[in-house]
Amino acid sequence: MPIFTYSGTNAAGEKVQGERAASNKQVLKATLTRERITATAIKEKGKEFAMPTFGSGRVPTKDIAIFFRQFSVMIDAGLPLVQCLEILGGNQEHPGFQKTLNGVRQSVEGGSTLANAMRLYPKVFDDLTTNMIDAGEAGGILDTILQRISTYVEKNVKLKSAIKSALIYPVSVVSIAVLVVGVLLKFVVPIFANMFVGLGVALPMPTQIVINLSNFVGRFWWVMIGGVVAFFVGIGQIRKNPKGKFMVDKVMLNLPVFGMLLRKIAVARFTRTLGTLITSGVPILEGLSITARTAGNAVIEQALMKARKGIEEGRTIVDPLKESGVFPNMVTQMIGVGEATGAMDAMLSKIADFYEDEVDEATKNMLTLMEPLLIGFLGVAVGGIVISLYMPLFSMISKLSGGGG
Repeated sequence: MPIFTYSGTNAAGEKVQGERAASNKQVLKATLTRERITATAIKEKGKEFAMPTFGSGRVPTKDIAIFFRQFSVMIDAGLPLVQCLEILGGNQEHPGFQKTLNGVRQSVEGGSTLANAMRLYPKVFDDLTTNMIDAGEAGGILDTILQRISTYVEKNVKLKSAIKSALIYPVSVVSIAVLVVGVLLKFVVPIFANMFVGLGVALPMPTQIVINLSNFVGRFWWVMIGGVVAFFVGIGQIRKNPKGKFMVDKVMLNLPVFGMLLRKIAVARFTRTLGTLITSGVPILEGLSITARTAGNAVIEQALMKARKGIEEGRTIVDPLKESGVFPNMVTQMIGVGEATGAMDAMLSKIADFYEDEVDEATKNMLTLMEPLLIGFLGVAVGGIVISLYMPLFSMISKLSGGGG
């Protein structure tokens, strides 16, 4: 049996590491989860530097949302659990997901609970899903839990779609602008520069600047491309370090316009996740741990782990959230009211509904604001180069017209 090294955090948020024997990584991850250890890295001893297998086990979120919706309907209709998994596995078009569901079915047939069977496939079923199903199985409300999971995943898909729509348009326009300007500087400007040398005309300053820029791009284009690649690789490397990730995420949250959108997305995700977990019967301490790990932002994660620690020390959840300075006052006040009245889950759901609408509205407003700015940027960049190239010709034509008079 192979030996694996692992590292992660325990229920108290402390870092732990060690070695264990297990038949595979999935089994070890399930074992650690039962011991309330969240594994962040598991590697087979002696194969720590093996090449990664990109995309293995990944299933589109939309497919998972459809699966849980169909699963909840079947369970609600009274179909046996194994039969549901067999039908859904046979109907899956995604080969990886089909293999996963067949594996889950086999584990359930072998006597495993649904939650533990799903824990064997952490790339498909995350901690939030398995903990909710665990609570549903223990409480005899699996059909209700599956409906909540499907609703949660569907709303998460919608939120991700809003983020993509906020990014695709500006990135596309800027990319087109860079491509067009690059083509002009690399191929078009040198033709005009050679023509101006042959004519012996004096060049205006804007034209000279464009020609100098063209010469620079022609000689050092590889440096520019390498610089862009190095920048993104560098950011990726920085984010691998916890302190670096925290620093980058903090800068992102403080960006003008876009930072506010990121905050709204973070609040919507945090409240929707925690509200869904608490409604499903997951203890609040466990819920905060799961929510922190799925926050997607190190600043939010740190704030939620401090809130968890505060609750363990007998404090309210509100004070640590206020101290973080990340969450708007309205959010912390509403959570405080929910905590005081014992309706935390309902209050979190209301906050999530509000901020999901806010994200939609903020995305539309940002795109409306950016559209004329980006078009203007594209026009100035391309138009400026074209006009600067024709300025010497206009000057030469003007002199010839004057000389002929």
